[in-house]
Amino acid sequence: MAKASSKPAGSNPAGETPFAAMLEAQARWTEMMFAPLAEPATTGEQSPNALADLQKWAENATRLQTMWIEFCQRHALEANSEMMAGDPAKWFAMFESWTQQLPFADPAEQQRWWTESAQLWQALLAPMEEAKGDGELPREDRRFADPRWREQPIYALIHQTYLMLTERVLSMVEKMDHVDPAKREQLKFATQSMAEALSPANFAATNPIVLDRIMETRGDSLVKGMQNLLQDLQKGQLTHSDPQAFVVGENIATTPGHVVHETPLYQLIQYNPSTEKVLSVPLVIFPPWINRFYILDLNEKKSFVKWAVDQGLTVFMVSWKSADASMKDVVWDDYIAAQIEVIDHVKTRLRQPAVHTIGYCVAGTTLAATLAVLARKGEANKVKSATFFTAQVDFDDAGELLHFIDNQQLAAIKGVERDGYIDGRYMAATFNLLRGNDLIWNYVVRNYLLGEDYTAFDLLHWNGDVTNLPAKWHRDYLQDLYRDNLLVKPGRLEALGEKIDLTKVKVPTYIQAGKDDHIAPVNSVWKLTEHFNGPIRFVLAGSGHIAGVVNPPAAGKYQYWINEDEGVASLEEFREGATEHPGSWWPDWIEWIRQQDDKEVAATGKRKPGSGKTDKVIEPAPGRYVKTR
Repeated sequence: MAKASSKPAGSNPAGETPFAAMLEAQARWTEMMFAPLAEPATTGEQSPNALADLQKWAENATRLQTMWIEFCQRHALEANSEMMAGDPAKWFAMFESWTQQLPFADPAEQQRWWTESAQLWQALLAPMEEAKGDGELPREDRRFADPRWREQPIYALIHQTYLMLTERVLSMVEKMDHVDPAKREQLKFATQSMAEALSPANFAATNPIVLDRIMETRGDSLVKGMQNLLQDLQKGQLTHSDPQAFVVGENIATTPGHVVHETPLYQLIQYNPSTEKVLSVPLVIFPPWINRFYILDLNEKKSFVKWAVDQGLTVFMVSWKSADASMKDVVWDDYIAAQIEVIDHVKTRLRQPAVHTIGYCVAGTTLAATLAVLARKGEANKVKSATFFTAQVDFDDAGELLHFIDNQQLAAIKGVERDGYIDGRYMAATFNLLRGNDLIWNYVVRNYLLGEDYTAFDLLHWNGDVTNLPAKWHRDYLQDLYRDNLLVKPGRLEALGEKIDLTKVKVPTYIQAGKDDHIAPVNSVWKLTEHFNGPIRFVLAGSGHIAGVVNPPAAGKYQYWINEDEGVASLEEFREGATEHPGSWWPDWIEWIRQQDDKEVAATGKRKPGSGKTDKVIEPAPGRYVKTR
C-alpha cells in the first residue's frame, strides 16, 4: 500500500532549496489524493479504506461538476440578470483601464522594483540552516498570520512578494503629482481594492490553509464551498451570517410596542413604557432608509431602543418601506415631509408641544434639512432637541464614498435602476467594498474556499438585510449633496417650497461621531458644528459607523471624548482639549436630554399604545414594513 510521507509539512532540512520543498509538498498532496490508484501495483488488491478514499474523491468531483452544470443551465437564459454585474469582460476592461493610469514605465521605479524583488527573493530562497518560520519576515499582514504561510518557504515567498508589490504600487499612486488630487485618491482606492482582490489568500492554489483543508476533508470542503458560492450567486449577495439564525420580531427587533401610524412610505412604531413615569417630551428616532431600523434594536442587551425606554423615554421609531415600483417618484422632499408629519403626529397623539429627535446617517442629513424648513416656516419650536448619529451635511470631505461619485459613475448608476428603484444589493456591495478585506475576501475564503459553516452574528445579519432605494431620490442625493455639496450653500436647495439655510437652525443639538468611521468620517461630521447656530454638544465616540453608535453601557467597551470648553473652533482644538471617558456615551446623552426638559408624567393613556379602547393600533412591533424585501 502506498503511504503518504510522515515528514512535517513545514520541515526543511539544511541545504534543501525552497523550490525543492515546494515540489515535495505538492507531490505529497498529489500522493495522498491518488494513493488508492497505486495500490493494485503493490498489493494486488485495494483495501476497503483505499476504495472508500477513491470513491470519496470521485463522488465529490462529480458533485462539483453537477452543481455547476445545473446552475449554469438554470441561468443560461438570464443574459440580463444581476449575475451580469460579474461579467469577466467588464472586470478585464476595468483592470486594463486601471493599469493604464499607473506610471509603470518610470525607469527609476522599475529599478526600485527589481532591486527590492531581488533582495526579497535572495533572502527567502537562500539555503537555510534552520526551519523556515523561526526568523522575522520583512512585512506582516493579518491575512497571513497562520504559521503555514511562514513554515513553507514558497508560501512565504508568495505572500511577501505580494505585500511588497502592493506597497510599491500604492507608493507609485501617491507620487502621481500630475493628476487632480481627487482623481489620485480615487485611483488609490481602486488600486487598494484591486490589490485586496488579488491576494494569494483568495486563491486555493496559493493558500496552504485551503489546500490542507481540501486534503483533510477529501474534497468535502470544496463541495460545501461550491454550495455556498452557488447559493450566493443565486441570491446575488454575499452571505456573512447564518441566514436561518435570526427572525425579525422573534429573536431580533423584539422590544415590545405597536405600529400606531402608517403611510405608503413608512410605519411609525411606539414602544411600550417600562417605567411608571416617563419624561413628558417624547423621542422620535429617524433611522436611515439604507438598511433596516433594527440596528438600534438588535437584541435586549444591545438595543438602544430598549435602553432608552428603560431610561423613562417614550420612544417612537420610523420604519421606512423598502422601495418598489410604487415609489418611483419619491424624492427628498417626500422624506422631509414624512419627518415633519411624524413630528406632528407624535405631538398630537401625546398632546405635547415638542419632541426630541434623533437622525442617524442619511436620516440625520435629512433631519438637518427638516429643521431648516421648520425654521423657515416659523415652526422650529416643534423640536425640543436634535441628536445626530454619524450624520453629514457638508460633503467636501465625506470619505471613501466620494470615490464612487463622479459624472461617469453617476451615469453608470442609471444602468442598475429598474422600475424606478435601486436594488439594495448594489448599495450593500458598495459599502462592503469600502472594507473589502473584512467584508468580502475574508468571507470568500471562509465560505467558498474553506467551506466553513456560517456563524450566527446579529450585526452581520442586519448588514445583509438590504433595502431598495427610490432611484430619483438616490440620484439627486448623490448629485446635489455628495458631488455638488449644495446643502451647506444657503438657498441652493429647496424643500416643500422653502429655501434651505442650515444657519437658521438654532435647536439644541447633540452630535455624535465615530473615531474610526469610514462612511461618515469624524472631520466631516464635525462640520455640522460650523453650520448650526444653536447650542451644540459634540461627542467623539470610539469605534466606527455602527459599533460607535450601538455601544450599550453594560458592554463596557470603547470610550468617548468630550471637550467642555466654550467656543471650540475646530476638530483639532476639540481633540487637544478633550477628556477621555471609558465605556458608552449613552449615559452622557440621556443626561443631556434631561437637561433640556426633565418634567415627568405618568405612563398611562396613549403612553401605552393600544392599552385603551379608543387607542386603535395597526399591528404589533416591529411591523410588516421591516419584513418587506
